Amino acid sequence: MPIFEYVCAECHHRFETIVYGSTEPECPSCRGRKLEKQLSTFAVGVKSASPAGELPSPCNNCGDPRGPGACMMDQTGY
Repeated sequence: MPIFEYVCAECHHRFETIVYGSTEPECPSCRGRKLEKQLSTFAVGVKSASPAGELPSPCNNCGDPRGPGACMMDQTGY
């Protein structure tokens, strides 16, 4: 069941909805069917020991779950 984001062309209401099969979504605000599908993105949360905005140093202590020496930062030379 994909979730899609839309903006209604009639009342400009922005919403997201689950679309089942071939059903046509409608605006929950005005019931309009002239909808513009929006680019839908998702976010992934990552637990970090570093304060926000700081990159971990390539010191083998970044917390990679595969253990010391497995960090991609060690292999890319950053």
